Order: sequence, then structure tokens, then C-alpha cells
Amino acid sequence: MQVIPVSYPKNLKINIYRTVILSVVLYGCETWSLTLKEERRLSVCENRVLRRIFEPRRDDVTGEWRKLHNEEINDLHSPPNIVWAIKSRRMRWERHVACMEVKRGVCMILVRKSAGKGPLGRPRRRWEDNIKTYSGNGMWGYGLDRPGLR
Repeated sequence: MQVIPVSYPKNLKINIYRTVILSVVLYGCETWSLTLKEERRLSVCENRVLRRIFEPRRDDVTGEWRKLHNEEINDLHSPPNIVWAIKSRRMRWERHVACMEVKRGVCMILVRKSAGKGPLGRPRRRWEDNIKTYSGNGMWGYGLDRPGLR
């Protein structure tokens, strides 16, 4: 079963990709803590869908049909890739949480440190670790000192 029929024009296919497919894939991504392996998998998924939208091309030299290379897909589809979209949504969520009252549940979960011993081995990657990687300063670097806020 095809999600996007072949007979649709490319503009419509791209609109369906942006509105339906990306919405489903990125649902709740603000709170994910992705590893590099998972980021690569999402990029592969995105390239696979875009390759189907833009269809194979006939090679100029040999005249045979071939799949589009990633660079060609990026040239044809200019909006930011899926990993960048996830990072920007995470940063927007961090700014939103930074403006919340400390008593709210989301804020308490992100700020509170667990009591007791953790599991053995290397610590798992947390949501806050991703934010520190992207922004450099981590949680609470945004809204608390702005005028007009609590």
C-alpha cells in the first residue's frame, strides 16, 4: 500500500509529506533523547520518502534509470532536514518550560534530581544533555530574566 499515490503531482506529494508524514513522525519529539544512531535512522527514513516523491532519474551518460543521491535530494528539497527540525522543536520546548512556574509537573520533573542510586554503567542520554549539546548553556538559560515574566 502506498501512502502517496504515484499519479499525484510533486507539489501535492511534498505538501502531503510536510503536513501528514512529518507530523506523525515528529509527534512528541520535543521530549525525545536521541542518540546518533537514532538520528541517522530518522535521516534514512526521510531520504527514503523523499526518494519516492522525486522518483528515479535517467542517467545522462548511460541512459539507465538510477536512484537519486542524497545530495540531489537535498538540492531538490530545500526545507531543513528532520534532525534539524527535531533540534529546533526541542529548543522551543526548553524555552517554553523555562518560562513555567517551578511548581508545574513538567518543570518539576526536569529540574528535580532523583534521590538514591542509579543503575550501574554509563549514564543514559537524557533530554537535558541534548539541550546542553545544542545550546551550550542548557536548561533555564532563556526566559527567567526577561521583563514581563513572573
